[in-house]
Amino acid sequence: MTNIQVADHKSLHDTFASRRYFRKFDAITAHLARVAGVMESEGSLRREDVKILTRYLTSLSFTFRALSMKYLLAGRDSAPMSDALQMDCVESGFPVFQELLVMANDAQQAERHLYDMPGAAALKDQMVRMIVGQQELPTKLQFAMSQRLYYEELLRGDLFWARNDPQCLWLGNMGDDRRRFLIHWAVYDSQINLPTIYLMEVEDSGRTALPKDERRWPELQAHLMGQSLGALKLVTIAKGFDESFDDLHPKRLRRFHVGPMYSSAYTAQAGPLREVLAAARAPAGQDWALAWTLEELESERVREERAGWFSSVEREVFALDPFSGRGVDIGATRMERAIIMPQRPYQALEEMQPAGFGTVRKFVVSSKGRVLSYR
Repeated sequence: MTNIQVADHKSLHDTFASRRYFRKFDAITAHLARVAGVMESEGSLRREDVKILTRYLTSLSFTFRALSMKYLLAGRDSAPMSDALQMDCVESGFPVFQELLVMANDAQQAERHLYDMPGAAALKDQMVRMIVGQQELPTKLQFAMSQRLYYEELLRGDLFWARNDPQCLWLGNMGDDRRRFLIHWAVYDSQINLPTIYLMEVEDSGRTALPKDERRWPELQAHLMGQSLGALKLVTIAKGFDESFDDLHPKRLRRFHVGPMYSSAYTAQAGPLREVLAAARAPAGQDWALAWTLEELESERVREERAGWFSSVEREVFALDPFSGRGVDIGATRMERAIIMPQRPYQALEEMQPAGFGTVRKFVVSSKGRVLSYR
């Protein structure tokens, strides 16, 4: 790890700071699902899209819940000095990629760890005996309990991992030899420490339906996971897919970037949002803002390309944003940026009117679950 990476990372050794951090994300992930619901009601997302996004966002909340158990006693004497969450305080505000790698390794051994640990009831009984009989704080037992809760969360599964392999949803048939599928997958981008969700609509002209094809489906999964890098443009990913699979035709590709998260208490990002949060002086739990970016690439038309002497294949021609050559820069048909924040930071944003936020969509959330949308 380089010195630059170390400077970008922050360890939450303080117990109360660590718990506030996880409570903040517990609220944020709940708001994200509601925002997706608002987008469905407006027609910008379909019901299938919202179900998929909600599933990933719920998995993300389970991941944060598991990490909150792991670091429940961070900073206490009972916890090892190294036992503190590592977060990216400059680029994303999320835990660093390494946290998810360690969590995945722990999940493989969760059952063995739980087998070697005393049960929850036994640990609680020992705590009571120490408090009443010895009049001491059972800090080591509390740490053991927190680790047991952590492994129990891992064993329940359905978490957001560093890699969430592609799944396939049938959308309908377009004829006897052509089917439509929605392929979705997600990664925790190691370069920017952010969860990223992909949705690709494809038409399948193969002889065997894609999910049942023992040759194409594993190859497709490996191909997409190898291309799931935030630095790659959507048009690069889609063209590579189109050229690799002659009987799979990508018609629409979307990428959702969840984050960065900005917080005056935890992050040190530069820019207008930092000033907005400082000016808002919002109470704990409301001093945050979360960016949400959607990139979308659509096929404009199909062209025929020769394949051998006597056959041809379909190739997609993708539509890029035509304004001022911007589409060439972003490699997508369109990009929509949004920001999600509580009311106090939103009021400060409206008062300050920083440059560059005129075209950013704003979702204002309340503690009671209400979501208001402003453009």
